[in-house]
Amino acid sequence: MKTKRLTELAMLTAVALIIFVIELQIPNPFPIPGVKLGLANIITVYAVYHYRPGEVMLIVFVRVFLGALFGGVMSALIYSLAGSVFCLAGMLLLRKVIEEKYIWLSSVFGAVLHNIGQITAAVLVTQTAGVLAYLPFLLVSGCLAGAFTGICAQLILRRLSGKRIV
Repeated sequence: MKTKRLTELAMLTAVALIIFVIELQIPNPFPIPGVKLGLANIITVYAVYHYRPGEVMLIVFVRVFLGALFGGVMSALIYSLAGSVFCLAGMLLLRKVIEEKYIWLSSVFGAVLHNIGQITAAVLVTQTAGVLAYLPFLLVSGCLAGAFTGICAQLILRRLSGKRIV
């Protein structure tokens, strides 16, 4: 990998991590574990459409690991990793059928897949199906958060390309 490309990936990872750490400071208004905006995923959505799959995986896995380390919640690492794997796999497949101008839609699907991955990990860890009760709430919040982060990514892409934002 060339130095310029590695530097770009490092910068994107750093920006995503900074956004993640800032978001940790925002109190969660919902009493449901796992519900959050996921603003760092703005970087992930962008990267899915502009970098190779291996590079995007590198960005996401480094951010997830360092985010757990910086956030002081290493026990949440398994949930974040499971969600990230589901989300990333789905979004990498979706980029072949969803054009970049509809990147927000890819973000919604990615958020929903992330929640499904988290619930899957929770069922495996707790060995109980009781956590499935959270799934409807997580799916709704995932759709809303995914739409928000996707629209943010869409606006940033338009701005970077020099197109007017209507």
